[in-house]
Amino acid sequence: MLTKSPVVLPQIAQERFDRLKSRTARIGVIGLGYVGLPLSLLLAEAGFRVTGFDIDEKKVTDLEAGRSYIFRIPASEIQSARAHGFTATADFSNLSDMDAIIMCVPTPLTEHREPDLSYVENTAKAAAPWVREGQLVVLESTTYPGTTEELMIPVLEAGNTKGLKVQSAGAAAEHGVFYVAFSPEREDPGNDTVARRDIPKVVGGHEVIATTLAATLYEGIFTRAVQVSSTRVAEMTKLLENIYRCVNIALVNELKQLSLKMGVDIWEVIDAAATKPFGFHPFYPGPGLGGHCIPIDPFYLSWKAKEYDFNTRFIELAGEVNEAMPAHVVNAVGKALNQHKKAVNGARILMLGMAYKKNIDDLRESPSLTIIELLREEGAEVLYNDPYFPTVGRGRHYNLDMTCTPLDNLGQYDCVLIVTDHSDYNYEEIVSQSQLVVDSRNATKGISSPKVVRC
Repeated sequence: MLTKSPVVLPQIAQERFDRLKSRTARIGVIGLGYVGLPLSLLLAEAGFRVTGFDIDEKKVTDLEAGRSYIFRIPASEIQSARAHGFTATADFSNLSDMDAIIMCVPTPLTEHREPDLSYVENTAKAAAPWVREGQLVVLESTTYPGTTEELMIPVLEAGNTKGLKVQSAGAAAEHGVFYVAFSPEREDPGNDTVARRDIPKVVGGHEVIATTLAATLYEGIFTRAVQVSSTRVAEMTKLLENIYRCVNIALVNELKQLSLKMGVDIWEVIDAAATKPFGFHPFYPGPGLGGHCIPIDPFYLSWKAKEYDFNTRFIELAGEVNEAMPAHVVNAVGKALNQHKKAVNGARILMLGMAYKKNIDDLRESPSLTIIELLREEGAEVLYNDPYFPTVGRGRHYNLDMTCTPLDNLGQYDCVLIVTDHSDYNYEEIVSQSQLVVDSRNATKGISSPKVVRC
């Protein structure tokens, strides 16, 4: 006998609830990138019948062949999911067979630093004709409060060929409806200390039935689902999490620059402060922010705040500090070269690390991209080494066409610049073989050498 929902559900919603509870439901995940693919694998491992949807035919082909295109996900995990029934397709008509649809698509910024919701809108348009009565549709993409209600729901309703509507908040259970919720992703690439399933999942529905169904779905793969009162609360929760990190990283980035002028080691300061058992959480400086969340999410909220005639000064100041860090690194390289009686113009610089954080294959918003551009503008010849990127071609905001340079004969370079502190690197050997090392990550901690300049 299946457990009854604490909420009184109409028959069609109760049927969905029962299938979600027993993990016999069919789940469709749209967007098979850094969020959607790991989520699909978790669902498959838990016993759900999962179909992944993506407009990138190469991803679909790779997954159907049991191959992985994300470094931290081995092919064996894809093959195990395939054995549990996981399939991938570019045919969105198959969405009509799903009990629940989860959208995991990018929400980047435009060139003018404004929210680009085209991926959400286009995905909703593609899914709308295939949404059927009683289905649950969940958006996971990070965005400003109101996106689910103001953008996604109208698009889904307008494009639905069956005339279905989203279940209204506070209304009696209706026929001819489907259910919508928002549940922000909480991926942390490269984090091996917390199992993905142990990260609590925040869930907010457009109304209580949607919240109940979404919580039941996620409780099938996560140890805990945290139910909130609305999609707006869930959307704001994700922004608060990332803005909290953005602001605190900006603080230590600013203090790092002051500490350098004062001759104080900020890393030692942070380590000492972190011994306090209350009231302090350590954040660490670096060459700038990267990834899809922290550099982008604050601008989503500051943009939305203008609709309410509200100026988010704290958020915008943090953004200014963090965005200035690549230029700080380039200035540090220039000063270090100058002490060696060399100029940036004409210097050969080997940059270690392209990824935005250590031990991952993710270039999104990586400060390394900006640092390369700034060094090139100063006339430097820049090469890179990163074990996770054999080549770096063209992206949304860059066009580099570069190939990974082997770590051979480091003495040929005027400067070796550490931008990403991958664990693969032997920093003692790098320092010993190089003429000059500029370290933006404290990767050379414990190595005492006049060759090393920390910035």
